[in-house]
Amino acid sequence: MTEISAQQKAEVLSEALPYIQRFFDKTIVIKYGGNAMIDEELKEGFASDVVLLKLVGMNPVIVHGGGPQINELLDRIGKKGEFIQGMRVTDAETMDVVEMVLGGHVNKEIVSLINKHGGKAVGLTGQDGHFIRARKMYLKGANEDEMIDIGQVGEIESIDPSIVAHLDAHDFIPVIAPIGVDREGESYNINADLVAGKLAEVLHAEKLILMTNTPGVLDKEGNLLTGLTAARIDELFADGTISGGMLPKISSALDAAKNGAKTVHIIDGRVKHALLLEVLTSQGVGTMIRAS
Repeated sequence: MTEISAQQKAEVLSEALPYIQRFFDKTIVIKYGGNAMIDEELKEGFASDVVLLKLVGMNPVIVHGGGPQINELLDRIGKKGEFIQGMRVTDAETMDVVEMVLGGHVNKEIVSLINKHGGKAVGLTGQDGHFIRARKMYLKGANEDEMIDIGQVGEIESIDPSIVAHLDAHDFIPVIAPIGVDREGESYNINADLVAGKLAEVLHAEKLILMTNTPGVLDKEGNLLTGLTAARIDELFADGTISGGMLPKISSALDAAKNGAKTVHIIDGRVKHALLLEVLTSQGVGTMIRAS
């Protein structure tokens, strides 16, 4: 693109005004993952976008993944990652790596980047104040009675929104690693999409935005599906169009749309400033999911 004039810049800013007014003081839960967490330019852009949303009066809440970083550390210690139905098999050794990467390096890097751009980010895991209560997850096997044990992988029992609400009220930006804890203090790796979806529900978020490495949800011919309903999603599950790692993502998005979040968007995190395009323009960069 050629450089735009000062007048064109002013027009772009003016066009964002209705969206700033509409979403002022509203909560926007953002699942941050994919290339946007790896590419240096995209990382910087994401951090500045989040700070901008906060400064114009919105309440962004970040839930991050870290799959590539976990895989990298597992490779370094000679351990191969394994996935079943899109979920990471997590034995005790893998759980140590998950806690080290998600609760440590990745979380701190995101917090540091946001703060560098002028925000006030605070890093959390679900272990802090036990605000994400989890229980062990079992996957359904091929037979109706078969249950597959995938280790220290959790499903969400409850989320206490008070910590996040307190941080929002004092102009902090929560950055949350998807690690939960059960009543006995056992830690569980939880899919970040599931945490983001449940958090959007309990916070009654205006938007849930899931950043991915695809343009959105695609049909079997590779065409972008810009709008999906619950009925259409059931069809895509049944014919195998939605599979693998997209299964928990779409399931959590649909649950959030049904149970509290006003709109859910799956956007292409590889697009520079995808977050601003989704929130502050009418264009959008992905798939919107609604309950009906």
